[in-house]
Amino acid sequence: MTRFGYTLFTEQSGPKELVRYAVSAEQAGFDFEVSSDHYFPWLSAQGHAPYAWSVLGAVAHATERVELFTYVTCPTMRYHPAVVAQKAATLQILADGRFTLGLGSGENLNEHVVGKRWPTVARRQEMLREAIQIIRELFTGDLVDWKGEYFEVDSARLWDLPDTPVQIATAVSGERSVETFAPLSDHLIAVEPNKDLVDAWHDARRATGLPGDVRVVGQIPVCWDTDKDAAVRRAHDQFRWFSGGWAVNSDLPTTAGFDGATQYVRPEDVAESIPCGPDLDAIVEAVSKYWAAGFTDIALVQIGDESQEQFLKEAAAPLLDKLRTAAN
Repeated sequence: MTRFGYTLFTEQSGPKELVRYAVSAEQAGFDFEVSSDHYFPWLSAQGHAPYAWSVLGAVAHATERVELFTYVTCPTMRYHPAVVAQKAATLQILADGRFTLGLGSGENLNEHVVGKRWPTVARRQEMLREAIQIIRELFTGDLVDWKGEYFEVDSARLWDLPDTPVQIATAVSGERSVETFAPLSDHLIAVEPNKDLVDAWHDARRATGLPGDVRVVGQIPVCWDTDKDAAVRRAHDQFRWFSGGWAVNSDLPTTAGFDGATQYVRPEDVAESIPCGPDLDAIVEAVSKYWAAGFTDIALVQIGDESQEQFLKEAAAPLLDKLRTAAN
């Protein structure tokens, strides 16, 4: 049964608005909600970057049913893994067991703010591997001392542990990251509908004796609007950064960098990769690539803060009906 989610896109909305949208999305029928965890927006035109964990705490109390994810938190630079473990355990208590900790190796855009050198991809993945090990140790409730290659933990213990253990979903993009993180994670996060990647993840888990069929969580941007031209303009203004691909997106350090890197991306280029306008069937067709690739959970990003209320009021419910009929 494919599940469909709503993205609390912190780069384009303020904290109070995000909580309000979270409630409306639950009422519209979404199965889960994911929150980005940014210090910067991708582009200045988006204009926001509230602290995701404060927002999620409020959302946990304002909602009753939807599952919640970080999508994703980097537990290696801006946050020490011991701190991530503490706040994940606390959020799981507030959410009554509805929270999954989504982790990834991060983007320079958000992590550079603490003044550390941005590591290579291989180094970032090694840091993430060690961070997950530390988080797992702390989730046991035992006293943890750790001296690793990248992190130290000195007599740490989580004093408030949830009744429902926090599960971990990890973002991967290639063979090396699959081999590294499949044995350490409960679920898979991926940003492209790549069936080979999904199959490799399942195979890697089975090879270590772990259950192979776990949740596979993806995300896709859409720009619904009753006016297609307005939707294309908004998507180009706020989401043209998406055209760079993650190899580029992970390394650029500032919104000015993303603005410069995407200055030649045209509105029609964005419209080719993101469904824009009122056609719900076009959105279903775009999303279908994910469940065809084996994704079990697919979160939608509705582009533009100014469009959220209308999208949730007018389009979300009929779109979810169409998606569930097509997927299931």
